[in-house]
Amino acid sequence: MWSSAPPQPATAVASRDVAVLYASQTGTSERLAKKIAKELKLKGHTARVASLEGYAPAALAQEECALILASTYGEGDPPDAARPFFDRLCDPAAPRMEKLSYSVLALGDKHYEHFCKFGMDLDERLAALGASRLAAPVTCDVEVDEPFEAWKTDLLARLAESGFTIDAAAVNAVKEPAPAAAASIYHRDNPFQAELVEKRVLTQDVSSKLTMHMGFSLAGSDLSYDAGDALGVIAKNDPALVAEILESVGLSGAEIVELPKLGARLILDALSHDLQVTRLSRKLVEGFAKAGNVSVLQGLLVPEQQTHLDKYIYDRGLIDLLTEYPGVIASAQQLAELLPKLAPRLYSISSSPKAHAGEVHATVAVVRYRSHNRERGGVCSTMFADRTEIGGRLPVYIQQNKKFRLPADTDAPVIMIGPGTGIAPFRGFLHERCAVGAKGRNWLFFGERSAATDFLYREELERMSACGVLTRLDTAFSRDQAHKIYVQDRMIEFGAEMYAWLEQGASVYVCGDASRMAKDVDLALHAVIERHGGRDEEGAKEYVQELHDGKRYHRDVY
Repeated sequence: MWSSAPPQPATAVASRDVAVLYASQTGTSERLAKKIAKELKLKGHTARVASLEGYAPAALAQEECALILASTYGEGDPPDAARPFFDRLCDPAAPRMEKLSYSVLALGDKHYEHFCKFGMDLDERLAALGASRLAAPVTCDVEVDEPFEAWKTDLLARLAESGFTIDAAAVNAVKEPAPAAAASIYHRDNPFQAELVEKRVLTQDVSSKLTMHMGFSLAGSDLSYDAGDALGVIAKNDPALVAEILESVGLSGAEIVELPKLGARLILDALSHDLQVTRLSRKLVEGFAKAGNVSVLQGLLVPEQQTHLDKYIYDRGLIDLLTEYPGVIASAQQLAELLPKLAPRLYSISSSPKAHAGEVHATVAVVRYRSHNRERGGVCSTMFADRTEIGGRLPVYIQQNKKFRLPADTDAPVIMIGPGTGIAPFRGFLHERCAVGAKGRNWLFFGERSAATDFLYREELERMSACGVLTRLDTAFSRDQAHKIYVQDRMIEFGAEMYAWLEQGASVYVCGDASRMAKDVDLALHAVIERHGGRDEEGAKEYVQELHDGKRYHRDVY
C-alpha cells in the first residue's frame, strides 16, 4: 500500500574529514586503521588511510583531524617504516600543528620495559607542537580488540558532536567498497584446524636449548601465504597448570562464567583456551590486590616502586598469586574477570609456498625455565613440544607481513641476518629463490651457541651452499671459542664485501631479537658503511636511510 505522507526532511549529522594514520611492524595497526576508517565512512565521514612511511610532518600539519595508530617494538622504538617521520617530527624545525585535532592509539607489549613508548612519545610531541587532543591516548597490550573498541566508540561519539553537516540520506547511501581480492574464510577469529604433518628436533640432545621444526598441512583450507609472512597459532594452556589453578581456588571446572564477546563458558574451557594465566601484568596485580586488600601487593603498585613491581611480575604467573595469597578469589566469575585474554602466538614462516605446496612450516624455540621453585614454560612452544603429536590438529591462521618481502627483481642480491630462530624466514626465502630460479646472490649470516649442538638446518644450508643457491654462509657460534662471536662481529669482519654487495643493490633483511641483536646489527651496518664507504657518522645515517626509503632494509624483529 502506497503512503501519501509527504517526505521527511533529511536529518543533519556531523561529518569530518579524517586522516587515519598507522605505524605498523606486523600489520596489527594497519588492520585496525582500516577497520576504523570503514566505520567512519559508514557514519558519513571522509576517511583516508595512510602509513606513516613516507608521510611528512608538513602534510600532517595541514590536516584538521587525525587518528593515529602507533605500534611500539623493542625498547620503545617506532616501527622501521615510521622512524623517518618521527625523526622529522622531533626536529626543532618541525612545523606547528595548531590546526590539527588528533588522538593516538598506542600498541605495545607490557612484557617489554618501554610499554607503548612510541605512541606516547608521538602523542606528547604533537601536543608540544600545538595540536589539540580529541581524546587522551589509549594504550593496548598484545590483546588489542577491547581497548581498540573503547577508543573507537569514544572517538566516533566525539566526532559526531562537531564538524560539518551532511544529509543523513548520504550516510545511508554509503556502500562498503568491494574487496580487492577474496579474503580467506580462515582468520584469527575463525582459525583453520591444521594437521601437524612434520615434527623434528633441530638441536642435538646435549644442547641446552630445544628448537623444533613444525610442519602443518593446509589441505582443505583456502589459506595462502608469501615467504616472509607469519603463522598465527591459537594456543592452549597446559592442562596440568589449569587443574592446579582450579584446585587452588576450590573450583570443579564445571562452573559457568560469562566472557566478553564469547558469552557463557565453563571455567575449565575459559582457563584452557581463552584466558592468559602464565603472565602477570600491573592490571592483574592491581585487581588481585584490591580484591584481597593485599597490602604487600598494594605497596608494589605505588609509582616509585615500579622497578620492584617489574621484578616481581617478571617470572611469576597467576598460580603464584593464588598460592602466596590463598582465599582472595571467591568465585569462578571473579577469577575470569581478573584475567586478560589469551593472545595468539605468531611465528615467522620458515617455508615457501612454491617449494612446500600445501604446507606451512614454523621454527620454534621451546621455552622452559625454573623460577620460585616451579618448572615453567612457554604456552605455545610447550604445547608444540609436549602436547601435540603428528596427526594432531591445531587452530592456525596467516598473518601477512607485507613489509618483509623478497625483492620483486629476482636478479637482485639479498643479505640475510638471522641468529637462532631468526633463521626461519630466510629458510623460506632460500627455498623460494630456488623454486623460482632466481639468479640473485644470497648471503646468510647465522649465529647460535655451538655448531655441534645448535646449527639449525645445517644439512639444508650446506646442500644449498653446494648447489649455489646460498652464495655465501657466514656463521657465528658464540661459545665455540674463548671469546664470544656474534653475527654483528662477522658483519664487521667481512665489511668490505658486505659494502660491495650494498653498492651492487643488495637488500638487507634482519630477523630476531629486537632489544639487543637488532640494535647491534644496525650499529654494525652503520660501522661497515662508515669504514668501507668513506663516510662520517652522518653520512652513514643518510646511506641507511636511503636503504629504508628504497625498501632495501627490512627488519622482522620482536
